[in-house]
Amino acid sequence: MQKMITKLDSSQADFKQRLDTLLAFEASTDDAIESAVGKILADVKARGDAAVLEYTNKFDRLQNGPNGVATSMAALDVSQEELHAALAAIPAAQRKALEVAAERVRVFHERQKQELNGFTYTEPDGTVLGQRVTPLDRVGIYVPGGKAAYPSSVLMNAIPAHVAGVEEIIMVVPTPDGVKNQMVLAAAAIAGVTRVITIGGAQAVAALAYGTETIQAVDKIVGPGNAYVASAKRRVFGVVGIDMIAGPSEILIVADGTTDPDWIAMDLFSQAEHDELAQAILLCPDAGYIAKVEASIAKLLPTMPRAEVIRTSLGDRGALVKVRDMDEACAIANSIAAEHLEISAVEPQQWADKIRHAGAMFLGRFSSESLGDYCCGPNHVLPTSRTARFSSPLGVYDFQKRSSIIHVSEAGAQTLGKVAAELAYGEGLQAHARSAELRLK
Repeated sequence: MQKMITKLDSSQADFKQRLDTLLAFEASTDDAIESAVGKILADVKARGDAAVLEYTNKFDRLQNGPNGVATSMAALDVSQEELHAALAAIPAAQRKALEVAAERVRVFHERQKQELNGFTYTEPDGTVLGQRVTPLDRVGIYVPGGKAAYPSSVLMNAIPAHVAGVEEIIMVVPTPDGVKNQMVLAAAAIAGVTRVITIGGAQAVAALAYGTETIQAVDKIVGPGNAYVASAKRRVFGVVGIDMIAGPSEILIVADGTTDPDWIAMDLFSQAEHDELAQAILLCPDAGYIAKVEASIAKLLPTMPRAEVIRTSLGDRGALVKVRDMDEACAIANSIAAEHLEISAVEPQQWADKIRHAGAMFLGRFSSESLGDYCCGPNHVLPTSRTARFSSPLGVYDFQKRSSIIHVSEAGAQTLGKVAAELAYGEGLQAHARSAELRLK
């Protein structure tokens, strides 16, 4: 018998313990995966293109594809002509949707960039201090292939990099059985991706991080992938930057009981359908309304193509939580620090003002999380597993770096030199102290 969605009440003595148990998630560190990934990374680092070709032919079963096995890295490149041919070939409605979504994502991130400009200021003695903001030179974007093909993720990862001023955006995407997803290629054309290579898995991460004979090493790798990709990204961090190690998708809904319960049920489904480990939670002070949402879940679930995935997700990690009031709901929301937070209330802003931790907030009953996934404009790459306590959505700032500017005047050196020397002698670093003192009159 399938497990039903958990129902909790914040007034119960064991509420916090039960909620913490429900929220607990640690990414698996399967020894077999870690071992396999370690070998692949070392092999690609040592043998370059030859290893990438070998693993790509093997894991993506290219012998089953229309073109057979790849005999060179050139065979795995997708030309700009093919990208734009895909854009022209997909149905007009899909092309229009991609273009509208891309423009909205671009406009939002252009506005974001305006807030990230560098600065300088001059002190009375003529010393100039500041910060210069410059883009990364080259980034790699990992895009899942096969069953999970996400053109929206191409837009969300590539467009902020493009807006930031990154000159070279390399996209890697596996093509199991040699089948290329045309919407993914079309999205790459719209987003301004520089180069697309049909490789995936740990070998693609290794190629991007270490470089090969035909692939220049990147400065940062972004984008989601399976357990092998996540493990590889974790291992190459430090050689290159990474965006994050993403956990299962999450939605937390704070509702005052005024939204159609069918809408709320479907919003919970929208994340639960991702996979069995996804999490969907409702917080509401109205017990009668929670019962209506539960009835909507029972009514609508059989109509969902991914009903079994949703049922497992809701049964294992979902919850309908009765809270004392909306203030307590906001306090609990801050402790959960969810990836997606919907505040489905008559006056959502008053509750949003109380939220400190959330990847993205969706305010009001018409702001379904699914709109943010595709076309609102803000990025849908968000911190999961409570990391919204200290992490932010992917943005232009992820593709930039900051350099401090220090131009000390002769007058400034007289004051600062004495301070620096005093501190340096205190730390036992005489050369530091003398370096500062030599500039003193």
